[in-house]
Amino acid sequence: MLDRLKRRIGPKVSLPLVGARHVEPSAIASLDDDPAGASERLLDIAEAAIRVARNVSMASISDRIQEGPKYPDVWPGEHYKLLAALVNVTGAERVIEIGTYQGLGALALLQTLPAGGQVLTFDIVPYREIPGHVLQAGDFRDGRLMQVIADITTDDGFAEHCVALREADLIFVDAAKDGRQERVFLQRFEEVGFDRRPLVVFDDTRLPNMLQIWREIRRPKLDLTSFGHWSGTGLVDYA
Repeated sequence: MLDRLKRRIGPKVSLPLVGARHVEPSAIASLDDDPAGASERLLDIAEAAIRVARNVSMASISDRIQEGPKYPDVWPGEHYKLLAALVNVTGAERVIEIGTYQGLGALALLQTLPAGGQVLTFDIVPYREIPGHVLQAGDFRDGRLMQVIADITTDDGFAEHCVALREADLIFVDAAKDGRQERVFLQRFEEVGFDRRPLVVFDDTRLPNMLQIWREIRRPKLDLTSFGHWSGTGLVDYA
């Protein structure tokens, strides 16, 4: 992709084309021939979530970051305030995160979770083994947050945890973005037979490996990057 872009713009311009902390190659595509557009439900959720996100405080999460930028405080540009807002406006009680990593996303989802709700965050590596993790033992004490170590792309992992997926109100997919794993998740979501009307949030939808995957989604979807993560935030309606 970069080679094609360089040939198109000429040899005198070097990439990256902009000065920024982090730059990734991407592409733009027409919407009139996209396989699916946004539903009224997605538009309503997005409009409400944008309003709520403006007033969500991430200070209690950012305070845990010892070094580096306080990403949860950044909005627009990062998705943490938007994640909390989406839980708030949908009233999601059963939330699943795929890809715990350092735990910032899990804490953001937990921020506005209603009483009696639960966030299940899946990963193949325990959070304690991730450098710079912000999760603490106390976060799991009341059962509202639980980390599950499992690979739900495998048949065994999916079979073991398909009930949790089936009952989800909101799913946040923040996994490998390797051009394969998200396709497996999309297949699993079609197989699981959701009991509710879940909203699925995909991270990094504008990275090269995600562009075609996002394009191929046939369900109602909405690119909310301008109000989420700079590298792409997409909502999919599984109503």
